[in-house]
Amino acid sequence: MISSKEVLEKARNENYAVPAFNIHNLENFQVVVESSAKLRSPVIIAATPGTVKYAGAEFLIKMAEASIQKYKIPIILHLDHFVDKEEIKSLIRLGFGSVMIDASMEEYEKNIIISHEVSDYAHNFNATVEAELGKLGGREEHIEVKDDEVFLTNPDYVCDFINRTNIDSLAVAIGTAHGLYKNKPKLDFERLKTINKKVNIPLVLHGASDLPDDYVIKCIEYGINKVNIATELKVPFSKAVRKYLVDHPDESDPRNYMTPGKEAMRDIVIKKIKLCGSEGKF
Repeated sequence: MISSKEVLEKARNENYAVPAFNIHNLENFQVVVESSAKLRSPVIIAATPGTVKYAGAEFLIKMAEASIQKYKIPIILHLDHFVDKEEIKSLIRLGFGSVMIDASMEEYEKNIIISHEVSDYAHNFNATVEAELGKLGGREEHIEVKDDEVFLTNPDYVCDFINRTNIDSLAVAIGTAHGLYKNKPKLDFERLKTINKKVNIPLVLHGASDLPDDYVIKCIEYGINKVNIATELKVPFSKAVRKYLVDHPDESDPRNYMTPGKEAMRDIVIKKIKLCGSEGKF
């Protein structure tokens, strides 16, 4: 397994982003790696705590290893929004090479302590660490942040946070949110530009599902090197499977009703890869 360090540093040097797709099952996994291979793009396969529990850590690792051997492109298996330090350490020992420790719900100093501990441990295994400064709105599985709890990343704190945690990439809060948007989001691009001028590590954009294309392009232009997509894949997959089962009430073969779900995701995955500018980078 490989970490995200070299892949994201290349993206930062060449001013594009690596798409990070949240997967939940074999079908999701297949579509993402097949599409990435077709476009010769590096890709990050992101698994939340719920996904790891559902699919099994060992199975996810083997799927990633098989995909790397078959497609010969950088495929990074990434732990997304993990909060349990000991669980992260256990999964790093198992073979995960890229992790996100999400201590953004904690006070600033505690966020630093937790993130530094994970970073220090991960680097012993050549694994890379992403942490978050600021707090996004919306819901990410077990983590829900209400509108009045959201706060954007303070540019004055980013250097101190990075230096004291020794993280490899930083997730910033600039107005995006997890899930689908009820209204057109208002992103603070000037804040992102200011943060980018202060840092020398890749920046990460969470909450990119349902974000207007021109917003994503502008975020990459201003320093984002990893773009997270989750809900935008789940919705069409579920709709396609549901429609097939309604249209074919006697169907019982998962191979038949899962296939429309896979195909419903494919165009979106390809579109996001091209939007990130990572096509043909490997």
